[in-house]
Amino acid sequence: MTAETSQTLDRGLRVLKLLADTDHGLTVTELSTKLGVNRTVVYRLLATLEQHALVRRDLGGRARVGLGVLSLGRQVHPLVREAALPALRSLAEDIGATAHLTLADGTEALAVAVVEPTWTDYHVAYRTGFRHPLDRGAAGKAILAARQGLVDDPGFTLTHGELEAGASGAAAPLLGVTGIEGSVGVVMLSDSVPERVGPRVLDAAREVADALR
Repeated sequence: MTAETSQTLDRGLRVLKLLADTDHGLTVTELSTKLGVNRTVVYRLLATLEQHALVRRDLGGRARVGLGVLSLGRQVHPLVREAALPALRSLAEDIGATAHLTLADGTEALAVAVVEPTWTDYHVAYRTGFRHPLDRGAAGKAILAARQGLVDDPGFTLTHGELEAGASGAAAPLLGVTGIEGSVGVVMLSDSVPERVGPRVLDAAREVADALR
């Protein structure tokens, strides 16, 4: 800690990060141990965070992330979208296919930015806000591959007909971006994805990740 930082705020943010990293919540004792502070300090932190709906405690006393973080999270999407648009535009124009940035939202993949090519006679309509299961479609499968540590050479995922009949997709995960699980991809009307598309999608995903760091 430095003179310019707040120890209490730092501890509160650490509480949120610890709770975000667990599915079953944490007790006051567990938080006290992980933070290296006494239980009284943890009680005060939780009470303050509860007032802002950022933390909730169940009947067993375990603390979990509260619904208040959703309103904060919704404001992140426009910033992420803005950072990704240049790379998506370049990708869409280069490949001649609809490019998209997709983020994990629970068990679903959520398209938060979509760019369609300007020079093609036809392309797949893929709208911002479109959702689909993470285990279907290139975008979601690329996210799952990164989550499971399965991203390997060549580093991108190809699918056909999983979300729309006759459509193929290619996607690569965003790597090295703290707090964001996502992928960059394209979707096109074709029986297969041309060989050069996968590497180009991978490059675009790296560009977006660099813009978000």
